[in-house]
Amino acid sequence: MTADADEAGLPASGRAQDGPRPGPAADGGRPLRIALLTYKGNPYCGGQGVYVRHLSRELARLGHRVEVIGAQPYPVLDRVEGATGAGGPTLTRLPSLDLYRQPDPFRTPAREEYRDWIDTLEVATMKTGGFPEPLTFSLRAGRHLRARRGDFDVVHDNQTLGYGLLGDLGAPLVTTIHHPITVDRRLELDAADSRLRRASVRRWYAFTRMQGRVARRLPSVLTVSGSSRQEIVEHLGVRPERISVVHIGADTDRFSPDPSVPQVPGRIVTTSSADVPLKGLVHLVEALAEVRAEHPAAHLVVVGKRAEDGPVAGAIERYGLKDAVSFVKGITDEELADLIRGSQVACVPSLYEGFSLPAAEAMATGTPLVATTGGAIPEVAGPDGETCLAVPPGDAPALAAALGRLLDDAGLRARLGAAGRARVLARFTWARAAQGTVERYREAMDRAAAGRSSRAVHPAQRSGPARPVRPRVPQPPASAAGRAGPAQPAAVQPAPAHPHTDSGRPAATGTPSGSNHSC
Repeated sequence: MTADADEAGLPASGRAQDGPRPGPAADGGRPLRIALLTYKGNPYCGGQGVYVRHLSRELARLGHRVEVIGAQPYPVLDRVEGATGAGGPTLTRLPSLDLYRQPDPFRTPAREEYRDWIDTLEVATMKTGGFPEPLTFSLRAGRHLRARRGDFDVVHDNQTLGYGLLGDLGAPLVTTIHHPITVDRRLELDAADSRLRRASVRRWYAFTRMQGRVARRLPSVLTVSGSSRQEIVEHLGVRPERISVVHIGADTDRFSPDPSVPQVPGRIVTTSSADVPLKGLVHLVEALAEVRAEHPAAHLVVVGKRAEDGPVAGAIERYGLKDAVSFVKGITDEELADLIRGSQVACVPSLYEGFSLPAAEAMATGTPLVATTGGAIPEVAGPDGETCLAVPPGDAPALAAALGRLLDDAGLRARLGAAGRARVLARFTWARAAQGTVERYREAMDRAAAGRSSRAVHPAQRSGPARPVRPRVPQPPASAAGRAGPAQPAAVQPAPAHPHTDSGRPAATGTPSGSNHSC
């Protein structure tokens, strides 16, 4: 283990390969030792932590040994009865400087917090308006994995897409790209209302250039929808044959119908991790104002943190909806499920989603859904009029009409709710996601083994893709390379807090649009 990593919940030996190897996995194959990487791990806010929490649990249930390697906010992992190892997935903490933590986002670390040149790079990028975490986590994770060569059968990166993960990690690399973050960048640039704002957006999303370069060199990419697969090909230039679609899903045990939960007349529920154009929340607020003309009891509950200013706050004030729109955060999965069950309608107003966990979770509870046709949402929500009511993205009048139609028609609500749950059970569960992911792991391992065998037989005429060139990333000064003690902080000037923040906290980046219950 590297010096800057510590482990939580691991066996006493603290190594992924220690202890007896268990019997066959659920698919009959050899149980795998899996390193699952995540540069953000909050299991309640943003989709990365949601993905890691549920996928790691289901991989462990299949008999595999899963070690999650993550940075702050650290993931919370579920115990699994009967699992090998320490009762389920284990966590290795690979700490960053956690520059965006509350209550002091965009903080300046104390001198003694600096450990090495990667920390200096992290602060310098943040202070100049960029988002450092994909690069800096990849450098730390790559160093950690190379120091533990032989501990893992496969490395699974959850959309870090950083230079530090190129090259030989000691095990085949499989990478999940939920959707290209260039989509978020484009939508934010389209919404920018000044030259300064556009410059700020470009600087914040500068890491997407790195992600594109890395993605094009990956041998095995997973994504969560057919729509995302096409976007990855078009935006990132990844060859289609390298991309496999493995749908993710809802926790259908937790998110299930419960007739004992009373419905609140007029309640509409939605989730939104941040007040950014991608989420389309401002259009839902505009639609609510129209709906209330016919349904005065209609009100909106947003699962997420209230922004004190911005487009949504402006729309709430403009339409006089202060008492009709409420925000909740810090709630558990169980509380979220009850909130959805008690709503007459769930709504996903996003302009684009690479999947849409909120849609799947709402449908799993049997709550009728109004959703846009942005990105992969139709792939999840299903046909208009059969499993949901579908409207064009960014169309507030269409949203209002669909919401009003459902509030008026109890029979339609019941029919769509039942059909929606049936669709999720048939297509979108975490157990199915884990099974499909393991199949891709084994394919990647077989390709890697074939490549090694070919090179051994024909050392002078290698087949397959050329060895990737090591990326150019900042290196520590020669004078500091052998020096003990922390690296010195860079002399940088702080930039203004980035506009893509919610009370200073950056919006979730590179996620599958998770539940966001605790944002």
